Amino acid sequence: MMALFNQTALECSKLITEHYSTSFTLGIKTLDRKFHLPIYAIYGFVRYADEIVDTFHDFDKKELLDKFRYDTYEAIEKGISLNPVLQSFQLVVRQYRIERELIDAFLKSMEMDLYFQEYDDSGYNEYIYGSAEVVGLMCLRVFCEGDCAEYDRLRESARKLGAAFQKVNFLRDVKSDYQERGRTYFPGVDFNDFSRDAKQLIEDDIQRDFDEAYIGIMNLPKGARMGVYLAYTYYQTLFNKIKALPVTKIQNERVRVPDTTKIALLAQTYLKYRLNVI
Repeated sequence: MMALFNQTALECSKLITEHYSTSFTLGIKTLDRKFHLPIYAIYGFVRYADEIVDTFHDFDKKELLDKFRYDTYEAIEKGISLNPVLQSFQLVVRQYRIERELIDAFLKSMEMDLYFQEYDDSGYNEYIYGSAEVVGLMCLRVFCEGDCAEYDRLRESARKLGAAFQKVNFLRDVKSDYQERGRTYFPGVDFNDFSRDAKQLIEDDIQRDFDEAYIGIMNLPKGARMGVYLAYTYYQTLFNKIKALPVTKIQNERVRVPDTTKIALLAQTYLKYRLNVI
């Protein structure tokens, strides 16, 4: 019956992913099947933590996050939780030996969202590492399946990909982050006077992250490569769309990639994979 409990918990994390992100769901479905549920478990964990700080405005967010942190570590230590998200996450943490340092850094970044409205260079780098880069590293632990040498070789590229994704999200979500939550993640940027030059500097930085990440993607284990490449392609497409827009446009609307484009990207990625281009 324990196997049934675990499977049910993992399926809950899958359901969360499917409801919250069509793009990541598509990416996960193109991974080798053995990676599906572990990556769903990681996404479910980080999604719910993010919901605490971004969505539950009528509740004590700090209290909720503190409880979530306590329950997370208790689940990992004891090897069980009645919270299906934490049960599935602890299974993956224990099986793939995901370091506590990565979990600590992630939860620290979530906590930063409760207190910080603006970031200097140090805080910006710390936030991106904890909120995005470590998520890439958790997934890389799964993909490498205990091969520490392979993990170390791909580690920096995984960090760069996570950073690129997060920075694109920051640009995409300027309206909600700045106007609704009062947050400014990019150091020294005044969104009341957001210039084309400032946007260009941010975009140049993001493109460097994408370029460095691509090298690592091409060296991922075969079973992980197509799914990660699809996520990379989706975000690069979103980024290109943002780059083509004036600053006033991204300040006033959330840029999206249509579902039809996502399906087309999936088909293109699959064809490249079959032709051994990726």
